[in-house]
Amino acid sequence: MTLRSDRWIRQMAEEHKMIEPFCDCQVKEEDGRRLVSYGLSSYGYDLRVADDFKIFTNVHNAIVDPKNFQSNSFVDVKGPFCIVPPNSFALARSVEYFRIPRNVLTLCIGKSTYARCGIIVNVTPFEPEWEGYVTLEISNTTPLPAKIYAGEGLAQVLFFMADEPCEISYADRKGKYMNQIEITCPSI
Repeated sequence: MTLRSDRWIRQMAEEHKMIEPFCDCQVKEEDGRRLVSYGLSSYGYDLRVADDFKIFTNVHNAIVDPKNFQSNSFVDVKGPFCIVPPNSFALARSVEYFRIPRNVLTLCIGKSTYARCGIIVNVTPFEPEWEGYVTLEISNTTPLPAKIYAGEGLAQVLFFMADEPCEISYADRKGKYMNQIEITCPSI
């Protein structure tokens, strides 16, 4: 597998709508205010977090069970930012919609600005021919509340091209998280 450069990412975004909306440069400021950067980088793309969040809560004494996930495990928050409680967890989604080619696999890792604040962003790989908005998993590992800014960068996507296309893609398997349009909770 080969890590793909900004030129390749730009070409795939423009010709094949791999990332929509696509920003072909690093945006660090808007209307005079500093941002956690987003957009095209040297060897990846910094995605933005949308303004919808699901914050896990223990109000209803629910058990987090991936085989029987209960919606009362979290509270919904919509706004320009989200406060993730200490030692807690939230789900969010990307602003960008991704369409991954059959011979590409991505890894998505948290941005250093948040990592240095104890915020860990976990995203599973975007498999070949997966498409949708990305569900982002955000962990606050600190004993303090943490602020996540909607519309700003949260994670970097790295694109790896295989020497040959895979035999069976995510679309071929009819993967359960295909074509996500909102924050998607676990299911089996």
